[in-house]
Amino acid sequence: MNIPLKNHPGILVASAIIIGLLVWGFWPKPVVIESTTVIRAPLTISIEEDGKTRLIDRYSIAAPVNGITCRMNLKVGDNVTQGDILLGITPLPSQVLDPRSRAQAQSQVSAARSALQAAKQQVESAQANAQLAGDEVKRYRLMLDKGLISQDSYDKSNTAALTAAANQRSAQFQVDVARYELEATLTTLEYSAANSKNIAQNIGQERVPITSPIDGKILSLNRTCEGPVTTGELLLEVGDPSALEVIVDVLSADAVRIKPGMKVLFDRWGGASLLEGVVRLIEPVGFTKVSALGVEEQRVWVVVDFTSANKDWARLGHGYRVEAQFVLWQEETVLQIPSSALFRYQAGWAVFAIKNGKAKRKIVTLGQRNGLTAQILTGLSENDKIINHPSDSVEEGIRIEERII
Repeated sequence: MNIPLKNHPGILVASAIIIGLLVWGFWPKPVVIESTTVIRAPLTISIEEDGKTRLIDRYSIAAPVNGITCRMNLKVGDNVTQGDILLGITPLPSQVLDPRSRAQAQSQVSAARSALQAAKQQVESAQANAQLAGDEVKRYRLMLDKGLISQDSYDKSNTAALTAAANQRSAQFQVDVARYELEATLTTLEYSAANSKNIAQNIGQERVPITSPIDGKILSLNRTCEGPVTTGELLLEVGDPSALEVIVDVLSADAVRIKPGMKVLFDRWGGASLLEGVVRLIEPVGFTKVSALGVEEQRVWVVVDFTSANKDWARLGHGYRVEAQFVLWQEETVLQIPSSALFRYQAGWAVFAIKNGKAKRKIVTLGQRNGLTAQILTGLSENDKIINHPSDSVEEGIRIEERII
């Protein structure tokens, strides 16, 4: 038996509710999105790399001679003036003689003394000959005046006297030579390291002064105590902290985009304000550096000079870390959007604009980009609302709902 539904209104109501729930459940819901606005603001395109400061005038002072350095009373950071004596180097003491060397030296001293005595005897002999020759000249002169001898005989006697006098002077020089040779052999014994106390009492110690080449500060001390040094050994470093530059290693692909005279900004150096500089040199030779991920990179050193006032960066020293931004392009009023709002479309770029609660695709032309922000040349206007981070569920004409943050 058929029972009319109008006699059972509850079934009708339940059916209507079920149908309504089914329609509501399967009806397309708006996609929740994050929106952003097209704005005009300053835009800077830059290359960011870590750099470090470096003293322009840095001098490494090495030992010019072998010797013993005195104890240094200097400390790192001490001020020095050009010409100030930083330390001194005294000569190394003579070696200690072993028994055989000492015996040889004593034998050489005895031989030198004997040679001196022989030279003195030669002087006495030469003096006697000179005296005899002189007396003969006097006698020959008297005889010549009386006509008893010829002039030739007198000239021969005079020549013999001159020769004897010359031999006497030569013998005297031989005595001086023998005396100096004796003194030279005696130094081997007297100036041995075993007799260093006697040496210090008898002669003044020579000292080579090491002076500062510039006005500046002590940067490092390689040794502070007294001790022996060899020629060329590094002793200390001095530099002028008021003359600083910054060196930054950049990728070779970025180095070709950097030019001398380009503006550089320095951030995160420890101060509250940005520092400014200008590129002075891009070194023509690159080098290989392994990144933190283990990738080999070709990098190039770029040298930058500060243009900010000296008082702004006076607290920086040698080897301090800075973050350098090489400004490739900069404008004050640029129509721009976040790069995260862009997506590829038909070999170009597009965004989803928000129109009447729906997504509308718009093709845009881009200008400069810095990774986070992109310049818009055509396709959008200021204050247009667009979808940021569009997901795969966002399509042309789909209803959207802005996420409330």
